[in-house]
Amino acid sequence: MDETQAFLEEVLPRQTAADRAMHGGDPGPRLAMWSRRDPLTLLGAAMPCVTGARDVREAFEEVSSWFSDCLEFDIELIAAGACGDLAYTVVFEHTACSRAGVPRRYRLRVTHVYRREHGEWRIVHRHADEPPGETAFSD
Repeated sequence: MDETQAFLEEVLPRQTAADRAMHGGDPGPRLAMWSRRDPLTLLGAAMPCVTGARDVREAFEEVSSWFSDCLEFDIELIAAGACGDLAYTVVFEHTACSRAGVPRRYRLRVTHVYRREHGEWRIVHRHADEPPGETAFSD
């Protein structure tokens, strides 16, 4: 098995479960996947740029409070790579959940960058946005 395939087999199931929990209102599994070592960056779909471990944690705690009743969450892998202690994924996230109590279905395009720390892959960067012409977060 090559390095990228081994990375994906380890990370994607955890990533899917963590983001499903996040969209059900529980940030814990997503936070567990993130590094606690700076530099960290978050360019969220519905928030400004966030940097640093403390601010990233606070952002995910806030964002998780927006969501509930996750019915579906799936990752559509577009591209990935792993080499040494760095890796990345480019995906579409497909979500069906409630936001502020209103049922929604939407997708985001997301890039994650991972760093291997003490033998475990940790996220150090997330950039998420709406595909052109789609509105995930407009009310």
